[in-house]
Amino acid sequence: MGFRKAASILAISTTLALALSGCTSDKPAPSASPAPSASSAPTSNTAEDSSDPRLEKLGLDSNFKFKETHKITVEIYDRGNDGGTKPEDNFYTQYIKDGMLRDHNVEVTFVPVPRWTEGEVINNLLAGNQAPDISLTYSYPTIQTYANMGGVLDLGPIVEENKDILPDMWDYLTEANIYWDKDPSTGTLWALETRLNVLNRINTFVREDWLKKLNLQAPTTLQEFESMLVAFKDNASTLLGKDADKMIPFSTSFDIGWRADHLTSSFVPNNLTDKDIYIQGFDDRHFLFPNYKEGIKTLNKWYNEGLVWKDFSLYPAGDTTEDNLMKMGYVGAFIHNWDYPYRNGDDSIHASLQRLVGPDAAYIAVEPFANDAGVYKKFLSGPVDRKIFFPATNKEPIASLLYVNWISKLENRVFLQFGEEGVTHEKLPDGSFKTIATTGEKIMNSPANIDYTITSNGLNLGDPDKTVKSIANGYAGVDSKYIEIANQITTHDGRVGKNANVGEIKAEDGQGQALKEKRDTLLNKAVVASVDKFDAIYDAGMKDYLGSGGQAIIDERAAAWEKYFGKDTMLK
Repeated sequence: MGFRKAASILAISTTLALALSGCTSDKPAPSASPAPSASSAPTSNTAEDSSDPRLEKLGLDSNFKFKETHKITVEIYDRGNDGGTKPEDNFYTQYIKDGMLRDHNVEVTFVPVPRWTEGEVINNLLAGNQAPDISLTYSYPTIQTYANMGGVLDLGPIVEENKDILPDMWDYLTEANIYWDKDPSTGTLWALETRLNVLNRINTFVREDWLKKLNLQAPTTLQEFESMLVAFKDNASTLLGKDADKMIPFSTSFDIGWRADHLTSSFVPNNLTDKDIYIQGFDDRHFLFPNYKEGIKTLNKWYNEGLVWKDFSLYPAGDTTEDNLMKMGYVGAFIHNWDYPYRNGDDSIHASLQRLVGPDAAYIAVEPFANDAGVYKKFLSGPVDRKIFFPATNKEPIASLLYVNWISKLENRVFLQFGEEGVTHEKLPDGSFKTIATTGEKIMNSPANIDYTITSNGLNLGDPDKTVKSIANGYAGVDSKYIEIANQITTHDGRVGKNANVGEIKAEDGQGQALKEKRDTLLNKAVVASVDKFDAIYDAGMKDYLGSGGQAIIDERAAAWEKYFGKDTMLK
C-alpha cells in the first residue's frame, strides 16, 4: 500500500497494532532502573523447599543461587561499530555480569564473534572445541552438523528436568519455541529457538524528495518502479547537479538474495503450497522458489541499462561504502531491512541525508511489486530468530540455562532494550518509552541491544499497546509517519512461516555455508552478466548448486514430507 492515498493514518496505526500483537504478556511492563550492583539483594525465585534434594544435588539454594561460584562463557556479536563500545566489556555487559553474580552466583565472560561472518566463525570455534558455553547462530544446519559429530549437547532432557528453575524462559519462549527443533523421531533437541517479537523483515525504499522534484507518484507496480529508476537516471543533473555522474538509481549488495527479496518474491506464484515452501525453502533467501530466476533476470536487465550500482558485488558484509553513498544522497532506491534508513540516530542514513542534502531529503517505504494474483506477497519468518545451543565442551549446562532464564526475565529484557531512564530513554505519560540519542559507555551497539537480549529480537514491554507506541517513539529525529508506513508495508500481505518439523535432513549436514556461498556467487555473476549470457550463467550456476548437494536436500525433504504429512499440501 505504502504511500498510496488509500492509506490513512488510522488504518496504519491499526495495522501497526495488529502486526505487533505478538508482543504479549500478562505481566505489566516495569520501569527500567539503573544497573544493580553485585551487592544488591538477590531476586526472589522461590523454590518450594530450601532443602529440596534435587536443588541440593545441583548445588543451588532455594533462590536458585549456586552455593559456590560457577563460571560460563557467552557468545556476543561484534558488529565493528564506529563509535560503539567493546561488545564484550561495556555498561550493559556489566549489568548482566552483576545480575548473574548477584542472582545465581554465576560469573560471566563474554566472547565476541564478528556478526557478519558469524556462521564461518562459529564453525571454526566448534571445530577447535573453543565455542562459548552459550553459543548462538542463525544457521541451524551448522548446529546439526556438529551435533552429528557429538559436538552439541542434547537440551531435551536438561530443559525438561529443570523446568521449575527456568520459569522466565518457559514463560517467554513458550513450549512452541523451546521445542521448535525437537526431532520427532529421536526426541533430540539441539537448540532453543529464540523469539522474534516483530515479524518485520524488509522494505523497498525510494527518495521521497526526488519523487516530488520530478512530480512522480510513489510506484505501485513493477513497471512504475522501473520507469521511476529510468527517470532518476535521465534527470541526474536535476537531482544531483554537479554530482550527476554519481547517480545510482537502484542500489543493492553482494547479498542479492536478501536485498532483492521483494522483487524476486513478486515473481513467485501466489498458489505456492506449504509443501512447496518446506521442500524448496531451506535456503532462507527463497532462492529455490519457482520463477525466482525471472526476478534476477529483471535485476540483470536493470544492471545492463545502468540503473543498478555497478560496484555492488565488490564490497563484503559489514562494509560501509554503500551506506555512505546513501548518506551522501546519490542513491534513488534500494531494498533493505524494514527500518534501515532510520536506524542509528545521528549516524542514520535519514539524519545524514537531512544534514548533508537538506531537510526535505528522505527515503520512504513503497510497495511496487505485486505477484501474479495482484498480491504484494512477503514471505515472513516464523516467530523464531537465533538459535541458542550448548557445545559439548559446556560443563555448566545448569548455570548456562539459568543465564538464558535470567536474560528472558521481563525486567532484565526491558532494561537492556532501553537502558537507563533519563540517559538513554525517557518514560512518557502514556507509559511508553522514548529513546534518547546517547554516546559514550551507554550507547547500544545493536538496535534495542538485541545482541544481549539473546532470547528476544524486537521490543517487548509486556504490554502490546505500550510496545507499539515505544517502537514509534524509537527513532530520534525521524517523523513518525516514516516509521508507521514502513511498519505497515513490511508485513502487508505477509505469509508467516510455519513449523514443518520432520526432524533431521541428513543431506543438509555440512552444506549450509558451502551452498550459501554458491548461491551468492551465482546471483552476483548472473546480475552483472551481459543480457545475452544471463541464462547460460544462471543455469550453469544452478546446476552446480543442485549437483553440490542442493538436489539431495530437496529429495530428502520431499520424502520426509510424505512420511509425516502424506498427500497433504498445507499444514494444519
